[in-house]
Amino acid sequence: MTGQTISRRFSTLLAATAVGVYLLVVVGATTALTDAVAACSTWPACNGQWLPQLGEPKLAIAWGHRVAAMAVGVLLLATLVVGWRDADRRRVRLSLGLAAALYPVQIGLGAFAATTGGVATLSAIHLLVGMAIFSGVVLALAWTLEPETPDDPTGFAEPEPLSEDGPAPTFDEPTTALDRVKRTANAYFRLMKPRLMWLLCLVASAGMALAAGPALRVETVVATLAGGVLSIGASGTFNHVLERDVDEKMSRTNDRPTVTHQVPVRNALVFGFALAALSVGVFLTVNVLAAILGLFAIFFYSVVYTLMLKPNTVQNTVIGGFAGALPALIGWAAVTGDVGVPALVLSGVIFMWTPAHFYNLALAYKDDYARGGFPMMPVVRGEAVTRKHILLWLGATLLSASLLSTVTTLGWLFAATSVVFGTVFLWAVVRLHRERTERAAFRSFHASNAYLGALLLAVVADALVV
Repeated sequence: MTGQTISRRFSTLLAATAVGVYLLVVVGATTALTDAVAACSTWPACNGQWLPQLGEPKLAIAWGHRVAAMAVGVLLLATLVVGWRDADRRRVRLSLGLAAALYPVQIGLGAFAATTGGVATLSAIHLLVGMAIFSGVVLALAWTLEPETPDDPTGFAEPEPLSEDGPAPTFDEPTTALDRVKRTANAYFRLMKPRLMWLLCLVASAGMALAAGPALRVETVVATLAGGVLSIGASGTFNHVLERDVDEKMSRTNDRPTVTHQVPVRNALVFGFALAALSVGVFLTVNVLAAILGLFAIFFYSVVYTLMLKPNTVQNTVIGGFAGALPALIGWAAVTGDVGVPALVLSGVIFMWTPAHFYNLALAYKDDYARGGFPMMPVVRGEAVTRKHILLWLGATLLSASLLSTVTTLGWLFAATSVVFGTVFLWAVVRLHRERTERAAFRSFHASNAYLGALLLAVVADALVV
């Protein structure tokens, strides 16, 4: 058996183990399992029975969790044995060994919680140990999938410039006044970056749903999302204006309205400031804090991210993720007038997800970003390091999502969505590590969108039916 075959088999085993451990972490964090503990108050048998009657839902939940824990324990042990025999890196073995050593501790904590009724401190320790086990498996997977010494060059390459003889963006001249109006309206619409709107509005909707539950008012939703759309539009417009010279050098952006002069810079600036003013005005109909956060979101994306971070640091995507996390705080603030712990945790999920999501796009457009002079992770650190970071940030995203279960009343819909779509995202990332192609990067990018979109919909649905 070749080393490549062994590595593929071992990485598959590691990925399956990570999914199993994550399933236990998420299920253990839900309130449904906490409530079910009382139905099965002895350990290891359930109320003295090894095959209890499972007609009662809480009993079935508690017993199912124990059976799943036993199966995952066997899987983790098998992974440790294979890893100790086949893994060629000491840190992979140590990471797996630590995860395996913590697993009996996790079982003991679970048994103590079951027989004593559980306390908040014990539940918190139980969750933290589970997270540590999951982290150990994910680290082992990341170190297994990529070589210790990256095999791709790092630093700014000298990509081929866009050919002046190649096809430049062209537009049919409008033949009627109506065509001219449609073309101009479409250009201004594109300035607003409409592709970002659906996901960021969904983030704000999740924040509102968590804050209000079934009592969420339609007028609050409409005003908050309207303010959000205007805020996103203003941010996108300023971004187009500020990056127009760089956009001209990149194939994916050289047809933007400010590059092709469909919208003059002066007009775009007026449009951006008008959108920003309207956004603040709409948010003020909700409350002052929502307006302040909305204005700060425009400033952060337009000035901090676009001017300061993106052209100057390889960590631009990581720090810039704060811009995408702000709608969670805005949504919560629109309902409550303050910022609560669930909103902070939800924004943390978005913050962690952003590098796992965007680094895929950075891989696919590596040469384009190098041509534009942006110090993106694959340009500066190389593709192998970037793929490794995608997996690590995905692990952090999944852990953040499990933490959201502990600070909210989200139930099984959220838990199932997180596990199922998290598994799909992980599968896409593992394939990216193996295939290392542009197609695989786009697949992982789309999987990241599907994961977050489904997760946020589950948050909204679960919160509104509580």
